[in-house]
Amino acid sequence: MPDPVRLHVCANCPGSGWDRLRAALEDAGLPVALQPTGCMNGCAEPVALALQGADRATYFFTGVDPEADVADILATVETYLAADKGWIADARPCGRLRFCLKGRVPAL
Repeated sequence: MPDPVRLHVCANCPGSGWDRLRAALEDAGLPVALQPTGCMNGCAEPVALALQGADRATYFFTGVDPEADVADILATVETYLAADKGWIADARPCGRLRFCLKGRVPAL
């Protein structure tokens, strides 16, 4: 199983939907740590969310609804974990989140 990754959700954005998202991640058994994070500068389109892991690409999303988009968030995490170095070549499994992507940074 891949090393755990972090799913950062902006703690400053209104409607961050922590409880449902945390429960869904736990139920799915994914090796993901949900991390409340201060402002990630996605204020124009809340909620901001970032996905990162050691030796993996980092993804930054805005305009995410952690409650309504829970299925797409889980699908994105699964796709990320399965991708070589976290580099998602085909984002269609990510559902609506592929349209919320604002940046992707390669691993160091």
